[in-house]
Amino acid sequence: MNWWEREGRVTAGEARLCGIIGDPIEHTMSPVMHNAAFSKLRLNYRYVSFRVKKEELGNAIERMRDLKMRGLNVTIPHKVAVIPFLDELDPLAKEIGAVNTIVNDDGVLTGYNTDATGFLRALLARGIEPKGKNVVILGAGGASRAISFVLARGGCDVLILNRTLYKARELASSVSEASRKEVRALELNRENVVRALQETDILVNTTSVGMSPNVEETPVNADSLSGVRNPTLIVFDIVYNPVRTRLLREAEKAGAQTVSGLDMLVCQGALAFEKWTGLEAPFGLMKEEVIKALERHEG
Repeated sequence: MNWWEREGRVTAGEARLCGIIGDPIEHTMSPVMHNAAFSKLRLNYRYVSFRVKKEELGNAIERMRDLKMRGLNVTIPHKVAVIPFLDELDPLAKEIGAVNTIVNDDGVLTGYNTDATGFLRALLARGIEPKGKNVVILGAGGASRAISFVLARGGCDVLILNRTLYKARELASSVSEASRKEVRALELNRENVVRALQETDILVNTTSVGMSPNVEETPVNADSLSGVRNPTLIVFDIVYNPVRTRLLREAEKAGAQTVSGLDMLVCQGALAFEKWTGLEAPFGLMKEEVIKALERHEG
């Protein structure tokens, strides 16, 4: 039985269905966060996770229509690939060229990008104003696209580092055109990281390196961080499982200020929740429930 048949049978006539699609998907804490919020506000909604492979994406979106699902979150590797299957794009998602939230209004599927706003809110909540800062972004996927765009448009000098150079260059070119500010690109290697970090104010990891279960992996070696001369360096890892990734632990040892991906997860999740329900999200509860779930997982 396919996942959409199984979920359709369980939820038909019972609750409005929301969920998240991606591959891998086992690490996600979104169901914990959203189901706690639905329960708190006594909403007859249910949130589930679906592992959807690249070749299944089109069928998965059609099943969203068939099941009259209210909304979906979209994660790795579908944030760009999902766009052709949607009916409309929010202006910000269209500018960025990536979608992480879908809203179903009577069969009309509209794509939004809450990653960009969620990332920015997470920074500002820590008292970090990114405008005018030098930012290095690791990775060239959908999350990098959103974060690069919102920072470049906000007046940052952005450098994208990615192991596959042509992807970094393609993304930099696209973001430069959309934001009307030059974005640079280089290969992600130790030499370029060390050189870039000498002038960096904010380092952002948008890759999945270091995500559970591969918690001992890191996109930047400790010796690269130890030579950083900027005493106010901020390291933001959008990976949230575990909360303190190896990158963040080693950045703290090097004296940098760190921001966990948990902050962005809850900020973007709250924005998606509000689009689906029209109600203010219980932000504190959502964050608390994710923290408890991660502690159980790590314990």
